[in-house]
Amino acid sequence: MSMAKSLADFSSTHDIIQKYPREQRYTLAILQDIQRKYSYIPKESLIILSKYLDTPLSKLYSMATFYKALSLKPKGDNIIKICDGTACHIRSSMVIIDEIAKLIHIKPGETTEDGRFSLETVNCLGSCAIAPVIVINETYYGKVTPAMIREILGGYGGLTDGGK
Repeated sequence: MSMAKSLADFSSTHDIIQKYPREQRYTLAILQDIQRKYSYIPKESLIILSKYLDTPLSKLYSMATFYKALSLKPKGDNIIKICDGTACHIRSSMVIIDEIAKLIHIKPGETTEDGRFSLETVNCLGSCAIAPVIVINETYYGKVTPAMIREILGGYGGLTDGGK
C-alpha cells in the first residue's frame, strides 16, 4: 500500500481537522477528536495533521506520547481501568489486576488479540470510598473482589478464553 493510498483512506481525519483553524493552539483538541474517532491516533492521522498545521511530526508525536489519555496503539472495544492509588492499593488492587490479567491473558498496557479488551492502571479514579475500583468504559465497579471479576467481564462479551 502506497503512502498516498493510506493517507487517502483517512477521510475522517480530514473531516475532523477541517473543523479547526490552522492554528497550533488547537493541536490537543484535534488529537483528542482523532482519538475519539479511531480509539487511538493512527500514524497516518499524525502525518495529515502535521501537514495541515505545518508542524513537525516529531512535535505531534511528543504530544501524543506525553498525554496518558492519548494512545498511538489501538485500544480494545472495552477499556478496563484499574485504580492503583493509595486507597485501592491497600485494599488489594494488585490482586484484582492479577485476576483480570489471568482471565484475559494480558498485562496492563496491553490489548487482547481479539481487540475486545484493553487493560490499564491509573493512579486515581476519585472513588476512594468504594476501593478497590475498576472502570470499564464509563461504568464504575466498587469494592471489587477477585471473585467478582469473571461476572463483571462476562457482561462485556465474556472472556477471551471462552470462560474457562
